Amino acid sequence: MNARLSAATIGMVPPGVFTPAYDRATLRPRIVHLGLGAFFRAHGALYTEDVLHARGGDWGIAGVSLRRPDQRDRLSPQDGLYTTLSRDGSGTVARVAGPVLSVLVAPENPAAVVARLANPDTAIVTLTITEKGYCHYPATGRLDTSHPDIVSDLANPETSRTAIGFIVAALAKRCAAGQRPFVVMTCDNLPSNGRLLAGLVRDFAASRDTALATWIENTVQFPGTMVDRIVPAPTQADLDEAEQLTGLTDLAAVAHEPFRQWVIEDCFNGNDRPEWELAGARITDDVAPFEIMKLRLLNGAHSALAYLGYLAGHETIYDAISDPALHGFTRRLWDEIQPMVPPPPNTDLRAYTDSLAVRFANPAVRHRTWQIAMDGSQKLPQRLLGTIQQRLRANLPIPALALAIAGWIRYVGGVDETGAPIDVRDPLAVDLRDRATGPDAVRNILALSQVFAPSLAADPGFVTPVTEAFNRLRAQGARGAVAQ
Repeated sequence: MNARLSAATIGMVPPGVFTPAYDRATLRPRIVHLGLGAFFRAHGALYTEDVLHARGGDWGIAGVSLRRPDQRDRLSPQDGLYTTLSRDGSGTVARVAGPVLSVLVAPENPAAVVARLANPDTAIVTLTITEKGYCHYPATGRLDTSHPDIVSDLANPETSRTAIGFIVAALAKRCAAGQRPFVVMTCDNLPSNGRLLAGLVRDFAASRDTALATWIENTVQFPGTMVDRIVPAPTQADLDEAEQLTGLTDLAAVAHEPFRQWVIEDCFNGNDRPEWELAGARITDDVAPFEIMKLRLLNGAHSALAYLGYLAGHETIYDAISDPALHGFTRRLWDEIQPMVPPPPNTDLRAYTDSLAVRFANPAVRHRTWQIAMDGSQKLPQRLLGTIQQRLRANLPIPALALAIAGWIRYVGGVDETGAPIDVRDPLAVDLRDRATGPDAVRNILALSQVFAPSLAADPGFVTPVTEAFNRLRAQGARGAVAQ
């Protein structure tokens, strides 16, 4: 085995691999990122590092793992350094990134996380904690005050478990000290994500202290964002390739597609931030059109391909989109979604979906259908159900959208078309399995008010096509159903 990537060994990286050209010793932990997974390290961290390359500065990142020590255990021996692998059909470009300075593990020392957030050095708190990390009802966007982690955080603010609990605990300390608050910026795929998070934080704070909730409402900025880059879960093959290209062992390497996009709402109100626009980010007064376009056309199609592709026996999105039946289905799905999407300025939605088809068909990015299929109960409302409701109000048919929902219902039943078990990862997995395997699976699933608005679940224009699609899936299998 080669030497481990670290500050001491980075000089051994061959010339063809990009390495930090700025002085890491000048960085301070001015950004704290909650949920230091592969996506942020391949997206937001690289935008921030590109600003350091272009302009210099002290914008270092402190990461927080909210559940497990894995990232800390990989990154700390490497002094926060890690390799990124940009892949497409022409090959791989390797880069060693260095903006991450440290990683805290919340369950090991929650007080240290609060202290890091409350430290005056912290100017911005960013989040990629996935939809379920917000402890809310996806159908309504309200805080789930019965969630056991929220209940615990309200009772024990110094030993928080959730991102929202940590944010409020730290803001309370900044408020009590008469200090300026940090900016809170979610980078997760949620509709109106800045406003949603602002509401969840205020609701949580109001349960603790109404004066604190008022201070947060009056002083804390929650910019909305739209993020886009396909970043599969890292594999051993990724680590092997990173070692081959850098000559060093890197247990934190991450692969991604070349494409990236970051749209950020311009509501920092004088608060300091990196000049992310120097790295290609778009700073705008209105993120919503970009967000809706991406959530519905990219993420909606991704989810549909994940469920139907998995059921059809495809391991990755590349495999699924390469199947002519599923490729044709995806185009029909986009035909239903696109009329419900207001185009962002200077954007051709047909050209956008054409570009998505090319990105999905990148043979070098192995994005597993099983990974994308996780947490569907949290994802469907913003990815598919909003479009369905709009089409029904306009008296428009929903055959492809109905089949996507039916595919999810079939998937969460926990048994694939060969009779093999499916490892369903979802906060509602047990309830979903029980409902989806009963004699009236569709109606039982649609009765879940956490996911489906009661008015939608009672609408024959929705129930009938989903039931028919589900029956076709059981009778013909996924490939037969999408071909029909």
